[in-house]
Amino acid sequence: MSIKAVLFDLDATLLPMNQDEFLKTYFKLLATRMARYGYDPKEVVDGIWKGSYAMIKNDGKCSNEELFWKVFAQAIGEKVLDDRYIFDEFYQQEFDNLKELCGYNPKANMIVKKLKDAGVQNVLATNPMFPSLATEKRAMWAGLDINDFIFYTTYENIGYSKPNPEYYKEIADRLSILPEECLMVGNDASDDMIASTLGMKVFLHTDCLINAKNADISQYPQGNFHQLDEYIKHQVPSYS
Repeated sequence: MSIKAVLFDLDATLLPMNQDEFLKTYFKLLATRMARYGYDPKEVVDGIWKGSYAMIKNDGKCSNEELFWKVFAQAIGEKVLDDRYIFDEFYQQEFDNLKELCGYNPKANMIVKKLKDAGVQNVLATNPMFPSLATEKRAMWAGLDINDFIFYTTYENIGYSKPNPEYYKEIADRLSILPEECLMVGNDASDDMIASTLGMKVFLHTDCLINAKNADISQYPQGNFHQLDEYIKHQVPSYS
């Protein structure tokens, strides 16, 4: 079955990074900003972790955004719901400081452009725990044009997260295509390769490989951007 859509993970796939270092610094910067408004930094970080875990377990009955703020407010106090503008300011300002923790590979944008030219639908299938602005900025850091993606997941627009297979099924349903007509490209042996259980083709990007469970990854097509480029050539006849 021919590939009609390619789903790309963003962090540590199209955007090279050490995810642990990125998240640690992200939490620190956000907690520091909220401390200026009287919030305890440790409580903020603990609350973000609780909200993130809730999003991972989300069953699609509400958006990740709605669930995050419900859990976050329970953790640090309902007052934060009136102070959401602090988050908005953070993403507009301090969030850009995280760019220095990220790398850049021009082959990422090259592959996305070639797929678009080949008539394939590109999806930015990043784990939807960030608001749209943060996702758009990270895509820009990677040298990508967000308009080259027909859809990109954010915590506002979906109610599932990786590694729930329903996350991938929801994307295929929104594109009105079968999972078997999709290719998922990502660096996480658990979060991204789980898409194969739906019948999606998968490619494990190994430049910033994550395999926390030490899974057998020999079953997956894998490699760097050059090898991904070659793999796609064999999967998409119009790709060149």
